[in-house]
Amino acid sequence: MQHFRTYQLALELAKLCRQIRLSGPYKNQFDRAVLSIALNLSEGSSRESKRDRRRFYEIALGSIRETQTLIEILDLKEIRKLTDQLAASAYCLCRSLRDEGAL
Repeated sequence: MQHFRTYQLALELAKLCRQIRLSGPYKNQFDRAVLSIALNLSEGSSRESKRDRRRFYEIALGSIRETQTLIEILDLKEIRKLTDQLAASAYCLCRSLRDEGAL
């Protein structure tokens, strides 16, 4: 998995997010969304069918969007750039699997 760029970005984000101190309802939601990104990318990479891989990668992309929204709400500028890079990478990954299925 060390050559899976999107997964590596997700791990980097997860490590950075562990250092962020939140409280209340934001903490649980933020932690779960960030964790979901790496876990779904990992699980998806183990799937043999493109359809299954795409499904897990799209779930990861949804969690990235959720994380981006929380970053905006909480004004967490220090991780915005990395999260945007991760979102772009995950989007391209999902799109490539959709495009392959259309052939």
